[in-house]
Amino acid sequence: MTDLAGLVRLAAGHGADRPAFVLDTAAAGDPAGRLTWGQLDAAVDDCARALQALGLQPGDRVGLVLGNTLDFPVCYFGVLRAGLVAVPANTGFTVAELTHVLTDSGARAVLAGPAAAQVVTDLQDAAPALEHVLVVGGPAGPGTFGEPVAGGPVDAPAGGEATAVVLYTSGTSGRPRGAMLSHRALLASLEQTARIAPPVVQAEDVVLLVLPLFHVFGLNSALGMVVRNAATGVLVERFDPVETLQTIRRHQVTGLVGAPPMYVAWSMLPDVGDAFTSVRLCLSGAAPLPATVLQRVLDVTGHHVFEGYGLTETAPTLTSTLMSEVAKPDSIGRPVPGIELKLLDQAGAAVEEGDPGEIVVRGDNLFSGYWPDGVDRPGADGWWATGDVAITDADGDLHLVDRRRELVLVSGFNVYPREVEAVLATHPDVAEAAVIGIPHPYTGESVKAIVVARPGTRPTGADLIAHCARSLARFKCPTAVELVPELPHSATGKVSKGRLRELRP
Repeated sequence: MTDLAGLVRLAAGHGADRPAFVLDTAAAGDPAGRLTWGQLDAAVDDCARALQALGLQPGDRVGLVLGNTLDFPVCYFGVLRAGLVAVPANTGFTVAELTHVLTDSGARAVLAGPAAAQVVTDLQDAAPALEHVLVVGGPAGPGTFGEPVAGGPVDAPAGGEATAVVLYTSGTSGRPRGAMLSHRALLASLEQTARIAPPVVQAEDVVLLVLPLFHVFGLNSALGMVVRNAATGVLVERFDPVETLQTIRRHQVTGLVGAPPMYVAWSMLPDVGDAFTSVRLCLSGAAPLPATVLQRVLDVTGHHVFEGYGLTETAPTLTSTLMSEVAKPDSIGRPVPGIELKLLDQAGAAVEEGDPGEIVVRGDNLFSGYWPDGVDRPGADGWWATGDVAITDADGDLHLVDRRRELVLVSGFNVYPREVEAVLATHPDVAEAAVIGIPHPYTGESVKAIVVARPGTRPTGADLIAHCARSLARFKCPTAVELVPELPHSATGKVSKGRLRELRP
């Protein structure tokens, strides 16, 4: 198997009538709210034929602005089966953010849900390559748009090293960069995860798909593993702790692939133990989970929550506490099968046990560099430096200690301070601004803006936050604003983020 969409056909071949995806909001027995593997495979063919009929050629990029509905798996795998490149975008992006993703990727078409259709239409003039804005879904079935195109099964081009997905993530430039993930990288990550014992996903599992599918964790670690193992996915559009516990009960969910805010919220509900009786395995990623929450979940449900570490550029999983002898709090575990990992100092030498070093990795799951020319790809020897710093304890388990990049991690989503600072700088009352991450009990971190006002002005925090909200997705916006007379600077005039953090109480 060399192309990702081929996994759908394999699953259909193993059991065409078995349930593939169920929309949680669908009424019991409503066929419009569920797809069997056979139905999914046919719908993916329909979507692929319709895209090809538009004149799109292999390698063309197609934006996906879709929530966690049946439309997502149909359109995602339809794009891939047509030999195109999927560009999933955050459904919470503003017009400016979405414009950057679509213009930078050169997307020729966008598949959007009804809720996002107007936003995409509003930016069409600003994206010169964008020829088709297609609203999907509705009574004709998941992933449909326009008139159906008759035909038989579609044979996808060989995948391999061809780019399957371009996922935008914050980079050193301060603007989101498109990480190019090949079919090879995405399939390799699935196979590496499949070699973990106990199995992360099995054919008989029912997996909760509430993580956003436009995020690499939801896209490959959750959706991808469901398809690879022909399991059943329960699609949930919006996380609500009380409602999702009811979902777990109603569908007898066995697999939870989540982010820390989900477990934080669930752990505070009195009936979480009863709701988790069907659960076999709990996974958490995208950000560290507080040790107190790990213990609380274990106490009330009897389940360990196994944590992992990975990046968009690694498709994503690199390590997991499933690989450790004991799932320790504050640990990211050990490398999963197929991953080589080492910790290096600034001189490139291996560090001693207990000393911090940058995580450098090698594996078939690594990306092909950043769009469009593959810059910053793994070296000729296959090794790639993550920019994250960790230590190894006496048992061989890894612990993250720092991020060399200045990213703020909000509910597992990267926020690059420079992007927020650039927006703040456009406010007429702001002379200078710096953005840092601060601890948050629910999202792991949140964004704090430290602002120097122009002489004679005194902007309010609410005003500055509202200003940011006009240009940035909600998770990127500051939740706290502090006005200061001046910011600390280095000898070269750059704001010293290290000193800034030291000065904060």
